[in-house]
Amino acid sequence: MSKKEKMVQEITSMQEDFAQWYTDVVKKAELIDYSSVRGCMIFRPYGYAIWENIQKELDQRFKATGHENVYMPMFIPENLLQKEKDHVEGFAPEVAWVTHGGEERLTERLCVRPTSETLFCEHYSNVIQSYRDLPKLYNQWCSVVRWEKTTRPFLRTLEFLWQEGHTAHATQEEAQEETIRMLNVYAEFCENVLAIPVVKGLKTEKEKFAGAMATYTIESLMHDGKALQSGTSHNFGDGFARAFDIQYTDKNNELQYVHQTSWGVTTRLIGAVIMVHGDDSGLVLPPALAPTQLVIIPIAQHKEGVLEKANELKEQLSQYARVKVDDTDKMPGWKFSEHEMKGVPLRLEVGPKDIEKQQVVLVRRDTREKFFIPMDELDTKIPALIQEMQRDLLNKAREHRDQHTYIARTLEEFEQIVEEKPGFIKAMWCGDVACEDLIKENTGATARCIPFEQENLADTCVCCGKPSKEMVYWGRAY
Repeated sequence: MSKKEKMVQEITSMQEDFAQWYTDVVKKAELIDYSSVRGCMIFRPYGYAIWENIQKELDQRFKATGHENVYMPMFIPENLLQKEKDHVEGFAPEVAWVTHGGEERLTERLCVRPTSETLFCEHYSNVIQSYRDLPKLYNQWCSVVRWEKTTRPFLRTLEFLWQEGHTAHATQEEAQEETIRMLNVYAEFCENVLAIPVVKGLKTEKEKFAGAMATYTIESLMHDGKALQSGTSHNFGDGFARAFDIQYTDKNNELQYVHQTSWGVTTRLIGAVIMVHGDDSGLVLPPALAPTQLVIIPIAQHKEGVLEKANELKEQLSQYARVKVDDTDKMPGWKFSEHEMKGVPLRLEVGPKDIEKQQVVLVRRDTREKFFIPMDELDTKIPALIQEMQRDLLNKAREHRDQHTYIARTLEEFEQIVEEKPGFIKAMWCGDVACEDLIKENTGATARCIPFEQENLADTCVCCGKPSKEMVYWGRAY
């Protein structure tokens, strides 16, 4: 057995055990390591480099829409968290508390932030006085802590990295506009950078964020047919403003409450990329996201001129891509496996015979297609292949999602689909939470969203048979 075969066989097949395949990939692609604290993970350089690219791409989009970055404290006094009743009730089971400072018991417990609405509200109540102070378009990059019972790297951890936008506006209309604008920013980012197609829509009352007036979501479908909430945007109305007394004087010199929004995505997006694009050889990274877009493997690198040519090609192609030369002393086959595992989009092989023929071998990670490219064509071929691969990954993911989206018109049909065909289920709903609860109890599927793009699939609710109000995307989810 070759080293290459051995390395690939160390990954459990996704058909055999998808959960174990996922765990194998996050470890063997060197994305994370486990820490001594249950449910907390260590980002290794490669995993963090992927997050840095997510940050960079999103941060550009936030700033282009007028947002500024700030940073709030990690700790929230208990009395502050208690100010918005629905909010605190929603997060109570997941809150971690600090009770001691050194040897002394604190006079008031401090919550380790599970989210920062209350901190932003306290700040806004201090800095917003006039209509001239609005809107406040803030975002922060930080970590939060939620005491989860079951954890999985990237998807659900006690501490995770994210961004949370928090904005304040003069009117409800402006807040609603902001809520939808940021949802669209997320959707565009997921499709154009992560190559993940999403369904945009409204969360049901049962599934909305604690304290929100309305929650909007982007939902994506993983390779195993489970849904993943990939980003949310919340319209708070003036509920938080009333609880925290955030008022401003309008142009008529009258006091008004502000209207707020909040929106966020987390490191679970890395989990989404793994589960949407990965295969039995490891990660498959979309070029727009990949820390290294092109890896150059020198063949017979000990021979004269090979390493020099590899580095010359790196310098030449770095204007089109993020390029790395692997000049370690490992065997080429081992290097191939290693970079396949890490999902590097393009591999360029160059050895003495290639130099003689003035060509290179190019291999695509997603399709394994091999091309023999003249060196003088690389300046056009590399950018074209990067664009093509990015587009192909999105199309493949969209095709997979569409092929695993089903329609159910009766509860019996719904239950059969859930058991036999994992994926999204489109079905009509009467709007009654009792039906939503019954579906979850019977099938384990939840209402993922009420999509903006509605279809009239039937006149009756899939659960109770009463007149239907809207079509809902349902599915079992991470």
